[in-house]
Amino acid sequence: QVQLVESGGGLVQAGGSLRLSCVASGSIISINVMGWYRQAPGKQREPVAVVRGGSSNYADSVKGRFTISRDNAKNTVYLQMDSLKLEDAGVYYCNEEIRTTRGTYSFWGQGTQVTVSS
Repeated sequence: QVQLVESGGGLVQAGGSLRLSCVASGSIISINVMGWYRQAPGKQREPVAVVRGGSSNYADSVKGRFTISRDNAKNTVYLQMDSLKLEDAGVYYCNEEIRTTRGTYSFWGQGTQVTVSS
């Protein structure tokens, strides 16, 4: 029905940058909310950044360093991550609230690994 595919993760040194992408495909009428979450080993999944319409919200830990943006024409959401810290490491997931031909649902991507080295 709908698939979310993330990309852009990898290994980066502390202080470096990465740009994550998440492309949605399938029976999409519109995308209401697009967000990024992360999960570090042994920890719960937590919200990182969410964009709803023209409004964005960020976790306090990433404010000023991460930027979420969306390209509606491409059904894509990005997460620009700058000044990465060791504690930013984890699996990053995109989550979207999508209106489909069968109703409105929340979808998750498969995750992309971000590793930050010292």
